[in-house]
Amino acid sequence: MNAERWVLVALVVSAVASVGLLVVYVVGGSPPVEGILLALAFGGLGVASVIWAAALVHAPLETEPLEPPEVPPGGGPVTRRTFLVRVAGGAVAALAAALAIPTLSLGPRPGRALFRTAWTPGARLVDGDGRPVVAADVSQGSVQTVFPEGAVGSADSQTLLIRVNPSDLALPPGREGWTPDGCVAYSKLCTHAGCPVGLYRDADHALLCPCHQSTFDVLRGAVPTFGPA
Repeated sequence: MNAERWVLVALVVSAVASVGLLVVYVVGGSPPVEGILLALAFGGLGVASVIWAAALVHAPLETEPLEPPEVPPGGGPVTRRTFLVRVAGGAVAALAAALAIPTLSLGPRPGRALFRTAWTPGARLVDGDGRPVVAADVSQGSVQTVFPEGAVGSADSQTLLIRVNPSDLALPPGREGWTPDGCVAYSKLCTHAGCPVGLYRDADHALLCPCHQSTFDVLRGAVPTFGPA
């Protein structure tokens, strides 16, 4: 079997394995079978590439006298190498499709779902036991986790309530009235990866995420000052 046929066989094996991988995934999936098919898909392309590079790239073109073929309007004859290039393109496309489809398993795009929580205008703050929290209960420099009334334990609504000196605040314009008696409240979910931000450093009024050390300035609307957030 010459090199061109070996390349063709390897490309066909790769394409068939890719299609098989796609079918197995759609019908329910089987990790062992998917692993074998993926290996064949990549292996076929790899073998075809090696043989092509070693035997066909610099191989001399061999010709022999033939009767001139009848050329249909709008096209010319298809050479063996042109055919191999098309088969290679099909094998790569099949593998790309087989690798792209499983990304659907990541689930639907979240859209703006993460921007909606149980908090509503006028909702009362309650602690973890459901007891309402009033400003007099919060001492300066302290921090506690609160929830909107009726949603105690809600993972996306957990909030940090902190009391600071009102004169130290430097909030964005329009938010001056958002801090009754110096009480500020920020979501407990880190804007980097959603870890719970549960550490408060009163010396410099900073919230710290223990996962990746993102730091937020409490006095300036919790703007990130350090880390990947």
